[in-house]
Amino acid sequence: KTPILKSFLRDTDGSVSIETAIYLPFLLMIFASIYTYFDAFRQESANLKAAYTVSDLVSRETNAINNDYIDSMQSLTELLIRSDSTISTRISVIRWDEDDDRYYVDWSVNRGTEFFSWTDATISEVEDNLPAMPDQERVILVETQNNVDAAFKIGLPDMEIYNFVFTRPRFSPQIVFEG
Repeated sequence: KTPILKSFLRDTDGSVSIETAIYLPFLLMIFASIYTYFDAFRQESANLKAAYTVSDLVSRETNAINNDYIDSMQSLTELLIRSDSTISTRISVIRWDEDDDRYYVDWSVNRGTEFFSWTDATISEVEDNLPAMPDQERVILVETQNNVDAAFKIGLPDMEIYNFVFTRPRFSPQIVFEG
């Protein structure tokens, strides 16, 4: 080894500004990654909680539901997710008929741009996700869809958050929709 290399290896002096310039980009990238992943999981959790809240509120209704009520549920969902992106919501009441061995749609309404209303012909698309039910039993199906953009472009793609929540009516055998 040359004397210059030996003295360089033994030298313990350093420069804070050079070390900062080397490590700071890595630290900032780690902080941005942590924030981005945390924000994505927070948004997914908020969307799921909002869907469960709407489902629970609808399940407690004993009066007929109308379009104003559905609009207020959409507003509540938007308030609960506290996001700058738009959220689409579909609320449906699904009934199981044992004699026909299939699901029927009592009513289905949607708000936003991502959903269409379920019909008896289209509900079969999600029947694998619906619960097993006794004859003529009904469930309230609440679906939400929201696109979430990553806070920082660190390799996490923009996500589409989709929630599928069902609840039995609590105080009446059927939730009626007028409108």
